[in-house]
Amino acid sequence: MTINCNGHLVDLTTPKVMGILNVTPNSFYDGGKFTEDKKRLYQVEKMLIDGASFIDVGGYSSKPNAEEVSEKEELQRVIPVIQTILNEFPSAIVSIDTFRSEVAKQSIQNGAAIINDISAGSLDVNMMPTVAQLQVPYIMMHMKGTPQTMQSLTQYDNVVKEILFYFSEKVAQARYHGINDLIIDPGFGFAKTLAQNFEVLGKLELFQMLELPLLIGVSRKSMIHKTLATTSEMALNGTTSLNTIALMKGANILRVHDVKEAVECVKLYQTLSYRL
Repeated sequence: MTINCNGHLVDLTTPKVMGILNVTPNSFYDGGKFTEDKKRLYQVEKMLIDGASFIDVGGYSSKPNAEEVSEKEELQRVIPVIQTILNEFPSAIVSIDTFRSEVAKQSIQNGAAIINDISAGSLDVNMMPTVAQLQVPYIMMHMKGTPQTMQSLTQYDNVVKEILFYFSEKVAQARYHGINDLIIDPGFGFAKTLAQNFEVLGKLELFQMLELPLLIGVSRKSMIHKTLATTSEMALNGTTSLNTIALMKGANILRVHDVKEAVECVKLYQTLSYRL
C-alpha cells in the first residue's frame, strides 16, 4: 500500500503521521499561531524532527460556520508558505488542504505533493480532473454541504453505511477520471453529531472493505473536548487515546497538531502488533 509523492514511494502499511500547519487566522485550535515565516519554519522543523511524514498546509478554515475566504486570498496564504517550507526543507512532503482546484494546481506546481480535499470534489467540479492531470495522491474526505452549512446536515438512517456508499461513488468517480493514489478520510466533525462521530470511530474497521489507505483526523476536535468537558487546548490526552483506537482499527495516517505524541502512538501500536 504505497503512494507516489513527487517520485518518492511512501509505504502506508506502516502508519504515518501528517502534521497540520494552518496558515489561517481562525482555525479552531491553532488559528493565528503561524502568521510569520519564522514561526512557521520553526513549527515545520519541529514536526519533521518529531517524525512527521507529511506537512499539511491549509489556508481556509473548515471549522463549523467558518467565514468564507476568497480563492485569491487562499492562494496568497498558502503558495508563499509552501515555497518557504520547501526552500528550507526540500525533502519535506507537503500536502495542500483545499477544496479548490486552482489552489490545488498552483500548490502542486510550487512543490506540494498531495491534495487533501474536504469535499472529495463536491465543491469544485474541476477538482478531480485537475488531480488526474497532476497525477498526485488525493485525499477524499466525507462531508455534506459546506463548512458554513454542514452542522445542519447530520441526518442519517445509518451513518456508517451512508459514508461507505458515499466513498464507493467517489472512488468510482476518481477512477473514471484516472486518479491512481486515493486515500479516504471519514471526516470526523464534518456533518456529524457527537454520537455519530463515535459511532464511525467504533466501526472504523468496516472502512477496510474499500481497500484504500485510511486517514484519521480527530486531533483536539470537539468530539474529544466536549465529551471530556474541557477545551481543545486540554485535549491532547484524549487525542492520543482516540488515535490509538484508530490505529488498532486500521488507520494508515494520523493527521494531528501534535506530531511527537502521535508518532509515539504509532511506535507503541507497532510494538504491540508485532507480538500479537
